[in-house]
Amino acid sequence: MNVIGDVKNRDCILMDDIVDSAGTLCNAAVALMEQGAKSVCAYCTHGVLTGGAVARVAASPMEKLVITDSIMPTEAVRLSPNVRPLSIATLMAEAMKRISEETSVSSLFD
Repeated sequence: MNVIGDVKNRDCILMDDIVDSAGTLCNAAVALMEQGAKSVCAYCTHGVLTGGAVARVAASPMEKLVITDSIMPTEAVRLSPNVRPLSIATLMAEAMKRISEETSVSSLFD
């Protein structure tokens, strides 16, 4: 794991599309902290979080991992102090509405 750039005394944000075991994400958080980062937070679209992933995140130096509820959060996720699921229900509903009305979906992200 290599850190490119100066992270000393900086708040760092990690972004990923899918987090399954959380091994790479946790290793990245450790590497950033070892290089002097002030804090590390992570955000991902799909929090699969299989096996011991939630415990791995809890034991890592990450302040929080924010995931969407594109995959139903498990009990371990709901109980975790540093994993925060965010609902995408409103976004999905609006996208479906726009599709049915044949209006722009991409403008949701402008």
